[in-house]
Amino acid sequence: MKKNKGFTLIELMLVVVIIATLAGLVIPRLAGRAEQSRVTAAKADILSNIPLALDLYELDNGTFPSTQQGLEALVEAPTSAPMPKNWNGPYLKKKPVDPWQNTYRYVSPGVHNTQDYDLYSIGKDATEGGNDDIGNWEE
Repeated sequence: MKKNKGFTLIELMLVVVIIATLAGLVIPRLAGRAEQSRVTAAKADILSNIPLALDLYELDNGTFPSTQQGLEALVEAPTSAPMPKNWNGPYLKKKPVDPWQNTYRYVSPGVHNTQDYDLYSIGKDATEGGNDDIGNWEE
């Protein structure tokens, strides 16, 4: 009697059905996570990463960059007033962009945070003032 080695067609079909069933259960749960992860990444930049660089800039120079200098002052030494006293950067490796590839917005002194600065992303819709904007003044 000859022994057959390998899988039968029915066994292979059963494995494919099991994998398809598992994929059908998992994929819908992961579908909405991409946008949620972008929002989380933007919040991390706005509440932690960029403020750390701004704080280092302020420690070195005595003030935050002006609105006109913007976040570019964290990458290259500003050439406009107020001139930094002791620019010791770059404080960031590249100009910060949000997960939707829009530049972060920076206003100093801030409208919402009048003591220092406003830092925000215009969100997925790429329009300022939308309900998807993420700012450092929100709780």
